[in-house]
Amino acid sequence: MAKVVVVYHSGYGHTQRMAQSVAQGADAELLAIDADGNLPEGGWETLDAADAIIFGSPTYMGSVSWQFKKFADASSKPWFAQKWKDKVAAGFTNSAGMNGDKLQTLNTLFTLAMQHGMIWVSQGLMPSNTKGAQRNDVNYLVSYSGAIAQSPSDAGAADMLPGDLETARLFGERVASVAAKFKG
Repeated sequence: MAKVVVVYHSGYGHTQRMAQSVAQGADAELLAIDADGNLPEGGWETLDAADAIIFGSPTYMGSVSWQFKKFADASSKPWFAQKWKDKVAAGFTNSAGMNGDKLQTLNTLFTLAMQHGMIWVSQGLMPSNTKGAQRNDVNYLVSYSGAIAQSPSDAGAADMLPGDLETARLFGERVASVAAKFKG
């Protein structure tokens, strides 16, 4: 079994709820970036010991939150030592808009992983894009690059749609499965 870590920032709880679903699917450890953009004690060592790292950030103003960006910039120390090279990587995001420039956030997470020499895992789910599709279906928002969710700006984290959370859980499951293949 591969060791998977979900490292994420959540400003209002939506991305945390998504991170919990991803972690459930991957049987992963959660590692929260705090409101000041810092990891908890031992966080860098936890990431260095992981076989797979799943990055998560809300989409704010078309990209990752500043707290996640601070973490990404601080990852230049493990980058310099190539500590994450050949680890499995993936990413997820949430925003209020149906599109909300979530792909740009996933591209930022992908670029971070590529700079570290990591191996990116796609969503791997077929889209729910038929006439009969319902908003609560798995992968209704149709992402291939990573898991995405949409939460109305006036809805709390408890109001997130089960379909988006199931998409996140299945995504975590896929990342863990791929990481186990690479480990094994």
